[in-house]
Amino acid sequence: MSNEERPVSAKKHNLIMEDRAVLNVTGVIDVSGFDDEKILLTTQKGELTVGGYSLHINKFSQETGELDLDGEICSLSYTETKQSEGGFFSKLFR
Repeated sequence: MSNEERPVSAKKHNLIMEDRAVLNVTGVIDVSGFDDEKILLTTQKGELTVGGYSLHINKFSQETGELDLDGEICSLSYTETKQSEGGFFSKLFR
């Protein structure tokens, strides 16, 4: 797919972590929820959960899709939001 064919709204999704204390994320669509131990992000590549302690969002721009956070980062976990591929029987008879 050439650059001309890509949708303008598509943003690259990158994670840059420094010393498990600073995380820079691009391609963020929305912050679904947050507290000092968990931050839930909607990204171009699925739902991203950041787990840790004393987590703090320093900057979030929905226009650019950039988010910066700090704290003690213990885990990064993706959950894909897939469309239904059919019911039980469609999986059974593949």
